[in-house]
Amino acid sequence: MKKQLRIFPFIIICPSFILISLFSCDTKQASAQTSDKENQEKIIKKYLNNCAKNYSYTFEMNKWQECLDKGLKEDSTIAYLWQQKAMPLFKARKYEAGMVFLDKAVKYDEKKWLAYRGFIKCIFAKTYKSAIADFEKIKSIEGNSFVMDHTYNFHIALSYLQLNEFEKAEKIFAKDIEEQVTQWGEDGYHHLDLFYYGISLYEQQKWEKAIIQFNKSLEKYPKFTEPMIYKAFAMSHIDKYSEEEIKSIAIEAKENKNLGNTINEDNAVYEMYPYQIRIH
Repeated sequence: MKKQLRIFPFIIICPSFILISLFSCDTKQASAQTSDKENQEKIIKKYLNNCAKNYSYTFEMNKWQECLDKGLKEDSTIAYLWQQKAMPLFKARKYEAGMVFLDKAVKYDEKKWLAYRGFIKCIFAKTYKSAIADFEKIKSIEGNSFVMDHTYNFHIALSYLQLNEFEKAEKIFAKDIEEQVTQWGEDGYHHLDLFYYGISLYEQQKWEKAIIQFNKSLEKYPKFTEPMIYKAFAMSHIDKYSEEEIKSIAIEAKENKNLGNTINEDNAVYEMYPYQIRIH
């Protein structure tokens, strides 16, 4: 009987002690994480905002990089500083050098930087199979979200287009546009979605279907050079269109190109986009 009295209080007290200890550990861990984040923000402010950004990464890249290196010397796990080291190298078309740093950013914050790396591989480095792998992985984490104003599936389809897998690209573009229409209506998708969807059809010699998509793209961006030119070439394969009609569209397209009405993505100042046309 005495043994039972001695054991009984222990059974009641012990779980309480464990719960208090666990709560204390969670609180300390959360506090430590907050402290780490605050320290990293201070390092970013000191070495990126107040140091690197005093220089032009185009003309003074060595100074830009030196500032970021000092920050990473204090904390080498700051993903944003690694990405900022990579970014000007991509804009200078030094893809392999930049990817070394971007891989570090993904290592330390995969969820934030994996889609961005996929975008860089698709538009800048042009390593399309690797781009698809990155986008498929981030989709498995958060679904078909957006990077640089376009869906992950848009970049996957564009990569397949560049790999000459036109039928696969067509199916992904069609599904992606359909999903955007369901979610946001006809204003939900981008004129580039329609242009590249049209290209996937054009490459399969589906001339009439391609023209439909080029026309839809032109409804959103009426002076868009590229769908005009590809539309003219598609029309040349169909007997019902006259030579005068085709020539008229081609002339208008050239005029629009000379006025700068081409692919107007922010990063088009650094890279030619797939199927973008140079007219001299």
